[in-house]
Amino acid sequence: MKTIGLIGGISWESSLEYYRIINETAKLKLGGLHSAQCIMYSIDFEEIEVLQHQNKWEELTHVMVNIAEKLKNGGADFIIICSNTMHKMASDIEDRAGIKVLHIAEVTGEQIIKKGLKKVGLVGTQFTMEGDFYKKVLNDKFNIDVVIPNDDERKLVHEVIYKELCKGIINEVSKEKFINIINNLTLKGAEGVILGCTEIPLLIKQEDINIPVFDTTTIHAVAAFEFALVNSKSC
Repeated sequence: MKTIGLIGGISWESSLEYYRIINETAKLKLGGLHSAQCIMYSIDFEEIEVLQHQNKWEELTHVMVNIAEKLKNGGADFIIICSNTMHKMASDIEDRAGIKVLHIAEVTGEQIIKKGLKKVGLVGTQFTMEGDFYKKVLNDKFNIDVVIPNDDERKLVHEVIYKELCKGIINEVSKEKFINIINNLTLKGAEGVILGCTEIPLLIKQEDINIPVFDTTTIHAVAAFEFALVNSKSC
């Protein structure tokens, strides 16, 4: 199989889930003692978070490109970014580092289409919900309409991600607030909801919500292993 390069630590709470899911998928698909061939570069998230909130995206792009180059030089055949937000610079990473980035919004869009849905809600960081880099992929490649929470709800979701979930804090009050926010998205016509931050699946599960939930962490991790396996002869 091909070697997966993971850019992790954004935050490590979800990167841990990536590693687990990728290897559980390997065991499920291949049996025996099989596991995935992968290399992870784990970032100091404190430094990344500061640059994000200072709106220094070009500096962050430079950081991410350098990491992708290190993974490529270390033997990675393609890259996955263990974060929805940092796909803001996915195309720049791919172009500048010269290595494929398996895009989280693309593999999520494929799963939404398989469900036959045309309009979904998106919850994530404010960078993801308010920017166009994520929604544009879903709109342009899959003709999927995306609705997002209102201003106050977006602020709440963002704060819970950075102040709780990225620190491994699972708060039942926050969970109820997230459920209410997602239910409000159904009033805007959402047929399903994208958990568009890789930490949100630590808090929200399918059994909590009455519409289809798209867990981007699981979708991305499974897709990464399948891509490594399917492309083992062609890459």
